[in-house]
Amino acid sequence: MAKIFGNIHSLTHSERRGLERLFRRKIPPNKLLTPELARTLTEISGSMARQVGVIVNRKGIIRHVILGNHHNIVIPDISFYRRGHGRLKGLRCIHTHFNKNEGINTEDLSDLALLRLDAMITVEVRENLPGQVCFAHLLPPNHENRHWEILNFRHPSAIDLHFLEFIQELEEEIKRSQDRLSPRKREERAILVHASQRPRFEAEISLAELAELARSSDIEVLEKIWQRVSRYNPAHLLGKGKLREILIKGLYLGATMVIFDQDLGAIQLSNIAKMVDLKVIDRTQLILDIFARRAQSKEGKIQVELAQLRYLLPRLMGRGTAMSRLMGGIGGRGPGETKLEEDRRRVKQRISSLERELKSLSRGRRERRKRRTAKGTLPVISIIGYTSAGKSTLLNRLTGSKVLAEDRLFATLDPITRRLVLPDTRDVLLADTVGFIRHMPKDLRVAFKATMEELEDAHLFLHVIDATSPYRKGEIIAVEQILEEMDLLATPRILVYNKIDLLKRDTPAAGPETVYISAVTKEGIDELIKMLTKRLPQKAQEEFTSTPDVA
Repeated sequence: MAKIFGNIHSLTHSERRGLERLFRRKIPPNKLLTPELARTLTEISGSMARQVGVIVNRKGIIRHVILGNHHNIVIPDISFYRRGHGRLKGLRCIHTHFNKNEGINTEDLSDLALLRLDAMITVEVRENLPGQVCFAHLLPPNHENRHWEILNFRHPSAIDLHFLEFIQELEEEIKRSQDRLSPRKREERAILVHASQRPRFEAEISLAELAELARSSDIEVLEKIWQRVSRYNPAHLLGKGKLREILIKGLYLGATMVIFDQDLGAIQLSNIAKMVDLKVIDRTQLILDIFARRAQSKEGKIQVELAQLRYLLPRLMGRGTAMSRLMGGIGGRGPGETKLEEDRRRVKQRISSLERELKSLSRGRRERRKRRTAKGTLPVISIIGYTSAGKSTLLNRLTGSKVLAEDRLFATLDPITRRLVLPDTRDVLLADTVGFIRHMPKDLRVAFKATMEELEDAHLFLHVIDATSPYRKGEIIAVEQILEEMDLLATPRILVYNKIDLLKRDTPAAGPETVYISAVTKEGIDELIKMLTKRLPQKAQEEFTSTPDVA
């Protein structure tokens, strides 16, 4: 026998049997509700003084029976039912109400929107018999900006509606609206959400960066939503009303996921995922996904998997369908994706194993660094900067290499070192590093600690800045904050403003430690080489002949 949802422990045997017999009922596909089912529901509900509900599919088969209290019901997890572009859930909820003329309340409308139900139907219990019937359904985008429509019928026998035809036409209209408003370009399509007390311009900067992160993970951004909050909702981050608005927008635009700019706590992540009918991830999961895509070396893959597992571990507390939805696809990709489904004990064991392996690799890296920094070895110039500033393109331009350089965030993840011959015939090592970003996830920074420690060996930093970025001042500050945390602010550095070929204004005058270049067109490259030649020690260096990391 199918399961009844709700508190059924206090039921008598006959009451339980009455609820179980509801599964034998069937509604003709063209009917919204039959008078017979309405009467059965109100009789059971009235005798128990508790709301009773059923979840019905489009074939008219009752899939779930729900027993609530006197005031409401709680719909079980239905996330595994149909979903897709322009599609509603294919399920309607029918339940009883006791309050006269209450009709469809706010909670009913929230469930309708958040779960993408075909319909929400309430039946008034009037002396254990059915009274007024209220029917609510979502609307396609419209000029009045109405999200739903509510129809009232004085009695179940007064319903005159061919339901299956109606809901199929509604779904088709929603799909046409999606295609018109947001033509499908990629498999994953997201609504971005930022909620904070910060000024609007700061929120816009953060959302713009989140959009770039999404693009780097092949996610199409459909909408950016900013919500100013006085305080965060500890259970859902945002109120249910705002979440409902976001989900309706997602339905209209054909979104497959919601990405929050804030890191969500374990409880928030689980609660939101249970409430909404879309995949839910946060900023950290998105960054981890990008790193998982980019990691090429063994050490890089271990570092990413370690960060993923450390992020996942505290979120295993309430794992179930919600967490499996969160971990599928974006946010659950990479070298450790099979490990993400293991229980806490297995995850802890895996973390310990990865930490030991990473320590072993780090020892080898330290030995190479010692040899590289010993007397008579080559000086090291590290290229640092905000992600997507053009660091790899500059490395290629200076050394004639063909390192992967893309206009995507974190295109370079594994450290790359190449040899550069200066005009005075001296050799130096030029190292490309992983890009910096605001609010770098803690787990990722800890995992990549050994890689970041390579910056300690640098004699000079080339701090590459995207001259075209409207947020470059904040990006410079973000890089300097990370250098300060690593106690590296004392290392000499040259500010290299890149991409001046894309500037729509004259290049500003360069300061004493500043140069403007285009790594693509070579403009300013000669000036940069002269500047770094002057900044390096003039003492002749012996060629370092055993540098395993150098191509």
